[in-house]
Order: sequence, then structure tokens, then C-alpha cells
Amino acid sequence: MKIILKENIENLGKRGDIVNVAAGYGRNYLLPKKLAIQVTPSNLKMIELEQKALRKKLEKEMASYNEIIGRMNGVTLTFKRKVAEKDTLFGSVSVADIREALMEAGFEIEKKKILLLEPIKTIGEFTVPVKVFHDDKAEVKIIVLQEGAEKKAKAKEPSIEAGAEEDPAPEDVRPDDQVKTEPEKKEKEAEEPEDAEKKD
Repeated sequence: MKIILKENIENLGKRGDIVNVAAGYGRNYLLPKKLAIQVTPSNLKMIELEQKALRKKLEKEMASYNEIIGRMNGVTLTFKRKVAEKDTLFGSVSVADIREALMEAGFEIEKKKILLLEPIKTIGEFTVPVKVFHDDKAEVKIIVLQEGAEKKAKAKEPSIEAGAEEDPAPEDVRPDDQVKTEPEKKEKEAEEPEDAEKKD
């Protein structure tokens, strides 16, 4: 059965394409849902006009999709995860994580269009293809970092080691000017009254 597509249909064709499909699929699904029009000898002229109109609409859509692909190619998504030995993650970065991050960046993308074969389970940089329109894809850069890496870096900053030389006392401070100990203070206080009696 020959039909002209009125909508873009995955794995079948783009709007305006004339394709052959199984009769049951065309009559029971595509035609009732107005996703396509059957091509017959009697409606060929109408189909040609319809095809031109649909092609123009498709060209406008393609310009929009190309703009989305260009913007998405410049996107870098960063994820922080807890890390075990050999840079493997406790958990992973999944398709759902990437979709959520893309939505936060302003891109409405279905999960099935994010072509991540398996969840990311190591730290590093990755490129993930994202299907935007049929076979047209963007490539999104993914960076996975170790959670808490910044805190560890701060903890490793050099500090004053035990036993390091302390700042010397100022040169103008003489030993006599140092603070007296408690026994020295008491001795001095005991001597002062005697000196006062001698003066009288």
C-alpha cells in the first residue's frame, strides 16, 4: 500500500515522504489517525500539492532542529559521584540522570533518544550521542568527577610542621623584662613592706 506521510514517523519516514506499507498497518493505524494519506491514481495531483506543502514545513523544522543540535553540541554536563577503588563509582550516571540535566539546561529530550548503551560507572570524560531528529544527532560531553575531591585537595595544602622554628622574640626584649614566675612575684611582694619600714 502506497501512502504519503503527514507526520514524521520513526523508522518509517519524514513528513512528505511517499512510502510503501503493509495494507493492514496503513488502513488500521496510519490512515485512521490521520498520520498519512493513501496514494491512488485518482488523487495523484492532490498528493503532489500536499507533498510540496509538507516539504516546506519540514524544511522549517529542519532549520530548528539544526539549531538545537548546534546548541547541544556545545553542552557539557558535569556529575559528581562517590568513588571506590580504581576510579569506579558507587552507583552510576544513567540515561535518566543525563535527561534530567539536559532538561535543566533547556532541552526537552525523550529518554529513548539518549544513545547511552550502558550507565557510566567510572570517572572521566565521555561523549554521548543524542538523537534529535531521525538520524540527525548531537554529541553531548559528559564529565564525571569524584565527589568531595575539592575537600581532599584543601586538606592536602601545606601546613606548619611540628618542631618548625618559631618566630624569634623581638630584639629589644631583654631577659629581665620577661614575665616573672609565680614564686618570683611572691618573693618581691614579701620584700616590699620591709623596704617601706626602713624608709619610715
